[in-house]
Amino acid sequence: MSDTKWRLEVDRHACISSGMCVGIAPDHFELEADGSHALADVVDQDEVVVDAAESCPVEAIRVLSAANGDLVAPTE
Repeated sequence: MSDTKWRLEVDRHACISSGMCVGIAPDHFELEADGSHALADVVDQDEVVVDAAESCPVEAIRVLSAANGDLVAPTE
């Protein structure tokens, strides 16, 4: 898989439905009754998904390299 792709994961148990991710990256996230979820598992690199992960108040979103699984965001 190309190293220009990222994999998005949302921990729906941790998600508190703040809506920050949808507000920041509406093309990538959607809010449902049980929390946020990514509209696609694998996406082209886009800094807005990093911004969404960094803005999540409970760090429920992880952005990973699709090629090797390395954590892209959130960073510590």
